[in-house]
Amino acid sequence: MRLDKFLCDALGTTRKESTQLLKSGDVTVDGIVRKSGSCQVTELSQVEWQGRALTLSGPRYIMLHKPQGYVCSHEDSFNQTAFVLLDEANQRDLHFAGRLDVDTTGLVLITDDGQWSHRVTSPKHHCEKTYRVWLADPITAEYTEQFAKGIELRGERDLTRPAQLEIIDQQQVLLTIHEGKYHQVKRMFAALGNKVVGLHRERVGDIVLDPGLEPGESRYLTESEIASVWN
Repeated sequence: MRLDKFLCDALGTTRKESTQLLKSGDVTVDGIVRKSGSCQVTELSQVEWQGRALTLSGPRYIMLHKPQGYVCSHEDSFNQTAFVLLDEANQRDLHFAGRLDVDTTGLVLITDDGQWSHRVTSPKHHCEKTYRVWLADPITAEYTEQFAKGIELRGERDLTRPAQLEIIDQQQVLLTIHEGKYHQVKRMFAALGNKVVGLHRERVGDIVLDPGLEPGESRYLTESEIASVWN
C-alpha cells in the first residue's frame, strides 16, 4: 500500500492532508523519515506519526437504525444519504449490505467487507429478513397461506419463495422473506390487492435491530453477530 493511502486509512485524513503530514517530516517508516506518499508499506512496516505508532483497523461492521427520509447510497439528488448519520472516517470505503427504500425504516447493515456483505445479500444464501408491515386494508387468515405458497409478482416469471406471515392485528403483520427482490414486500401485498403504508425491518439473518438504538443511531456489531452471517 502507498504510504499516503495508509495515512488516510489510519488517521482518517484526506489525501491532501496526508501529503501535508508527510512534508512536515513527522512520519517515519521503520525508523526512517519518509516524505513521499508513493513509499510502499506492508503489514510488517512500523509506521509512526510524531512518535505514535499507527495501525490499520480491521473491517468495520455497523448496525444502523435508519429513519425515514434517508437513502442507502453515497449520493442522491433529492434525499440525504444515510451515511450522514454515521460518525465514521473513510466513508467511501463503506457500503450497505442490503438497502432499504427512502420511506422504509429499521435495520441496515453497513460494512467495508465485500465478502461478508455478499453473504448477506446473495440470493443463493437465502438470508432471512423480517419486516413489520402496516397495511391500508384489513387482512384475513388466507394471507398466511398465500404467502406460504409464494406470490406471483407483476413482471416476474416465478413465484416468490415461501414466506412466513404472522398476523399481529387486522392491519399489522410480521413478514419473513428469504430473498430480496426489488420492492418485494410492497409488491407482494400489492399483488393481493393491499397497500403497504408502513415498513420497518427488524431482522437480517440472526442480527436483530438493537432496541436501544433510536432512529438515526448506530453501533458496531458484536463478534457473534458478525460470525452469524457465515453460519
